[in-house]
Formats: sequence, structure tokens, C-alpha cells
Amino acid sequence: MVTSPPLAAMDFVGPAIGAVIFILGMSLVPEPKRHALNAILAAGTAGLYISGGFGAWELLYAAAVIPIAYYGLRSYRFIAIAWLMHAGWDLPHHLWNRPIWPYMATSSLGCAIFDSVIAIWFLAGAPTLIQRGYAARIMLSGEGGE
Repeated sequence: MVTSPPLAAMDFVGPAIGAVIFILGMSLVPEPKRHALNAILAAGTAGLYISGGFGAWELLYAAAVIPIAYYGLRSYRFIAIAWLMHAGWDLPHHLWNRPIWPYMATSSLGCAIFDSVIAIWFLAGAPTLIQRGYAARIMLSGEGGE
């Protein structure tokens, strides 16, 4: 029986924080570029696990997610579905101890958490959470953004 690695709190919190940073960063990308960029990123997940330990099954995942990511060019909901599919593919890799990053045993679990958090944002229509001008004012003034 394959056992998954021991987990620490940061294995859960770290990826969630990373997802929030990703979302805030993407909020700075203007539409429609944000939409197209994220459809491309979702399609890129198709190749992340090639030679990831499950043989030909990795190719079947790629074949399944690419058309979903293509429809993501028209709808954020499809981008969310593609990220949820990737999160679902991360879990077997974690449970069977075949992580996306071989040097980090919990990386596939972290990826599943990250993907799930950003998928929620995409399901909400990827709303802008921080304005470009606001972020620039904070960075230039060195203030906390009162």
C-alpha cells in the first residue's frame, strides 16, 4: 500500500495564500487579456503531469482537459472546470505518492488546494478585486492603503 506523506499546516495554508496572491495579481490584468491568458494557463495544465507516474492515463487527462480549456476562451466557467479537473487529477498523485514536484512530497496536495481556490474565483466570473491605479498608489506611496 502506498502512503501519502505526513502533512503540516503550511501544506494547506501556503497554497491557499498563493492562490489569493495569484487572484490579486490577475485582478491587475485588464480584460479581455485576463480572460485569454487564463484560458491559456488552464490549457497548460494538460502537460504538467506528462511522465508523472501514471503512464498513458496522463495522456487521457490531457485529452480531456484541452477542449474544456478551449471553451474557456468563451467562458470563465470552463476555465473553472479545467482547474477543478486539474485539482481532481492532483489528488491521485498525492494519494499514490507521485507528486508534481518530486522534491516536494506534498506538492500535488498543494496544487489541488491552489487550483480549487482559484476555480472558485473563476466560477464567480473572475471579478477584479484590486484596481491597477490603487495598487500603484500603494506601492509608490509606501502606505498601507487607508
